[in-house]
Amino acid sequence: MQIGEYKVYSIQAGLFKLDGGAMFGVVPKVMWNRTNPADESNRIEMCTRTLLLVSPKRKILVDTGIGYKMSKKLNEIYAVDYSEHTLEKAIGSLGFKPEDITDVILTHLHFDHAGGATKVVDNEALPSFDNAVYYVQEKHLDWAVNPSERDKASFFPKDFEPLLARKQLKTVSEEFRFDDNITLLPLNGHTRNMQMVKVHDDKEALFYAADLFPMSSHIPLPYIMGYDLFPLVTLEEKRKYLAEMSEKNYTVFFEHDPYVEAGKVGFDGKSYFLKEKFNI
Repeated sequence: MQIGEYKVYSIQAGLFKLDGGAMFGVVPKVMWNRTNPADESNRIEMCTRTLLLVSPKRKILVDTGIGYKMSKKLNEIYAVDYSEHTLEKAIGSLGFKPEDITDVILTHLHFDHAGGATKVVDNEALPSFDNAVYYVQEKHLDWAVNPSERDKASFFPKDFEPLLARKQLKTVSEEFRFDDNITLLPLNGHTRNMQMVKVHDDKEALFYAADLFPMSSHIPLPYIMGYDLFPLVTLEEKRKYLAEMSEKNYTVFFEHDPYVEAGKVGFDGKSYFLKEKFNI
């Protein structure tokens, strides 16, 4: 897919699992289990799908997956699986190396989005992309440094403190026009000041929805994660962007859906639904 000056690539960075009940909140298992069947531990299959945007001047990565710093215990809890997909392998298959990445846009700093931002070398956590500038919302960074008791388990300081120490992390505020084809849109339902990435030109727009729509099965309005700090805010954010996506036939990109990479949203006068699915 080409949008503006950017060639858009989907990057499969690894597989993992999370509790299905937590992923669908108040929706009963008998409903979500149809599209996302649970294993014996009630976990559903998920992936960490990132985005690579390539222009003549920049190579921009959006989110970084889980990375390799978690303990054996946590890797087992979340069934982290790199047997088939890794971030480095996917980038390499396109002819690029980590040092080629010029920018990393982090939607937020939860471990499954920012874990791959840093790596451990000789027992020291270092930036994974030496030549990149990393971007995150300023208020979200403040929240990650001082999270609530409810969500502090989602933040690992080693995912972002090395970026601060080496002055590779840049903060932005509110809606931010990254360049002519990329706009960062703050959201506050899932966590404070997560940012959705809109890649656009005068013909097309793609929304990298992060955890607003982690999977295609989250398109219906009531399907909101139990992880969200402010679910009623999420509801209104979904309503706003689903209306825009359906009216303008924009593309939504699913970061965590192991079955559906991207698609188009429809509206039948009552409910929103996935009317088309495809790979970019």
